[in-house]
Amino acid sequence: MRPIVAFLVIILLSFSSCKFIREKGWFGTKKKADPVAVWQAQQDSIRVADSIRAEIELMRQFEQARLDSIMVAEQSRLDFEARFRYHIIVGSFLTREYAEDYKNMYRSMGYDANIIPDSQNRFNLVSAEVHETLQKAHSRLVRYQDTVEFESWVYIDF
Repeated sequence: MRPIVAFLVIILLSFSSCKFIREKGWFGTKKKADPVAVWQAQQDSIRVADSIRAEIELMRQFEQARLDSIMVAEQSRLDFEARFRYHIIVGSFLTREYAEDYKNMYRSMGYDANIIPDSQNRFNLVSAEVHETLQKAHSRLVRYQDTVEFESWVYIDF
């Protein structure tokens, strides 16, 4: 058994000087890395990281622009709705006196009635209620048509 071990040790020592074994690094003598190749690999990884960072920033800018456009659209919708007032009209008269009488009748019923002079067609519109949104005005209109005045309608004041 001793001669086999001695023979193996001699073979191993002789092969450790072999160029092939040194290149493979089987006995701890690995080839040193080329500094230029290491530097190029670092530069490539830095370049990739920078391009990823730039893409992430571009995506953030697109997302922020999308959110800003949604906010602007919502604000313009709210501004558009705020410009208008929605009136529930219960009567329209050419003569101001009839409109005043009708307004007083609705005020005696407890409604906050007003007269809206319409400059386009000379009618005086008697408004029983005023609402800020069309949805609320429409829901109240349905109640008016069921209980108070069947021929009432919604007027949008510009």
